Parts: sequence; structure tokens; C-alpha cells
Amino acid sequence: MTRKNILLLALMTATSIAMPFFSIALPAANAEQADSYYKKALPGYKFSFPRDHASHEVFKTEWWYYTGHLKADDGKKYGYELTFFRSGVSPSERVNTKTKAPSNVYLAHFAVSDINNKKFHFYEKLTRSGLSLGTASSSVLHIYNDGWRVDEAGDTMMLSADAEKAGIKLLLSSKKPPVIHGKDGVSQKADCAGCASHYYSMSRMDTKGLLFIDGKEKRVTGTSWMDHEFGSNQLTEEQVGWDWYSLQLSDNTELMLYIMRKKDGSIDKNSSGTIIGVDGKAEHLNVSQFTIRSKSKWLSPQSKGNYPMNWEIDIPQKQIKLQVTPDFETQELVTKRSTDVTYWEGASSITGTKNGKPITGEGYVEMTGYNESFKKKI
Repeated sequence: MTRKNILLLALMTATSIAMPFFSIALPAANAEQADSYYKKALPGYKFSFPRDHASHEVFKTEWWYYTGHLKADDGKKYGYELTFFRSGVSPSERVNTKTKAPSNVYLAHFAVSDINNKKFHFYEKLTRSGLSLGTASSSVLHIYNDGWRVDEAGDTMMLSADAEKAGIKLLLSSKKPPVIHGKDGVSQKADCAGCASHYYSMSRMDTKGLLFIDGKEKRVTGTSWMDHEFGSNQLTEEQVGWDWYSLQLSDNTELMLYIMRKKDGSIDKNSSGTIIGVDGKAEHLNVSQFTIRSKSKWLSPQSKGNYPMNWEIDIPQKQIKLQVTPDFETQELVTKRSTDVTYWEGASSITGTKNGKPITGEGYVEMTGYNESFKKKI
């Protein structure tokens, strides 16, 4: 089977994926079957680690999402993103309908931000189960997509990806336990039951290894953030996009915020966030407890998306005022060969105050729906 045929087969059997919420179109006629086949993310889920690092086949969509900031021996700075998606295929859509074994489409995105040179490298992959090119283990953290992979080795996660002009081989060790977002085991994205995910993060991971960039090998160290989400139905047609922030502050605390934007320009009341303390304990934030304002815009010459930039984040009850600045503007991914969603995902720097004292940090910002609204979700 040729690579072109593999791509077409995967596209024909693809299903919806979300947050960092990506979407792949699926014929609407299959929606009811897909919804009934897969379990919904509902309140009361009890996380267990390391088991929950692995895949959850009873849910339709799932992703493992790594971003980080790296510094090379020569002092140059880089950001990276490595994301793996699993999208379950309902029985009626499977190529081999005789088997009851789970069938999935696997997608992956890999990007490196060369901060000093303001260069952005992006790559993508798409395959499906049964082709020996993609898998996600249901028992341990082992994810593979056509050469890119994440593996569990005790308390360490090993990341590997390579492409034409960029590659990484990294070891990640968490400084804090997993933090659960949302309430009662679910991170709600809309009002409907099951329009949610089970969502946790490893918010501060010591990182070391090798970066390959423009034909050169560099030893790097830094800090990473890992998100893992799984569910079956999250977004509604009223929602046109989202903004997501993962912020690592210099006082050894972290902050995750997301805003779901609606067609009428308002912010969905299910938008929320999490403050993570020095001790790793999490505090939930509802949307009324924080504000995010953009001070400028960037018009993408490729997609014509008009993205907000240079954000001011204010959390009055916690005396937190932050300015989040992209390390450079051209960090946009146009994923025509995989998820078919255009989004901005960028390494950013942080300044501001906390409890009246200066604070700095590093973060990643993701924005979707600025060049077009979501495709119809099922």
C-alpha cells in the first residue's frame, strides 16, 4: 500500500478530535452511532497513575500534548511542540467490520521554534491502526506514529521525533505530581452532558537531551509541559474557537487557562483555568476570576487568520498581573495533511507581578478559529 493510499484511507475513516481540541470532519450520518459506541466524559472519574498516562480506548478522542522551552550549550533558545492524537473509529466506519478490536486513526504534530533566528519548523503525520505505523498502548505510556514516539521509562518520559530540518531526543522528569483540571474529574467545555474531557497536566518537567536543527546537533536543557486529555464529545456549533495558555512562572508555580469563544463574540461560561502551587496542589478558576486582553494583532500571510497577540492576564483575587509576549509571531501551523485545522501555537515569554513583586516565566499559547470557524462537530 502506498503512502498516498494510507493517507486517503485514514482521511476516509477520521473522526472528530479536540483540545487542544482539534477537529477532523466525519460524515454526519455516522454521528449517532459514534456517540453511542464510545463512553462520554462525565463527572466522577477517578484518575490513577501511571495507568492514566496510557490510552483509553473506551473514549473516542485522545491526545498527548508536549510543549517546552529549551536552551542549547551555545546559549540559543528554542521552543518545541510534539503532539499525538488518537481518534477512535466506530464499527460502521471500519475497514474490517468482522473484528471487534478497537480501530483508530493516529495523527501527530511536531514543531520547533528557533527563537534567536525567528524561524518556525513544522511537520505532521497521519496513519491508522493495523498498518504497523501507528499505535497507542492501553497499558503503558507507549505512543508511536511513523517514527515519532513517546515511551515510559520508570518516572521518565522519552520523546523522539525527526524531520527534514528539525528533530528531538528528550528525557522528561516531572517535578510535580499530575494535576487534574476542572471539577469532579471533568474539564467541561460546553453545557451539554459529556461535552467535556478528562484532563490532567504534568506542569513542570525537567528536560534534557538533543535537538537537531538545520543539520546541527545541540545538547539542550529546559522545562516542558505535558497535557493529556480523553473524551468523546466536547464542542458545540456555537463555539468558533479557543485560546489556551500554559504558563510556567519563576516562583515555581504554573497557570493553565482556556477561553472558549462563541459565534456572537462572547466567552463561553465553561471557560476556566487552574493555578498550580509550589507543592503541586491545584486550585480551580472559573471564568469570572480572570480576564485576558490582547494589545495587538498579527495577520497571517499564509492563512489570513488575524490573531490576537501580546496578552494581559489579570487574576485580581490572586494579585497576579502578567504580560505574555510571543517570542516571534510566525508560529502558525496549517495542518492540511493531518487534522486540517489551522492554528497558532507559540513559545512565549512572561513578565509581570504576583503579590506586588516582579515575576517572569515562559509559556505556550494556542489559538484556533481565527482564520475560519470550527467545522461541524459530531
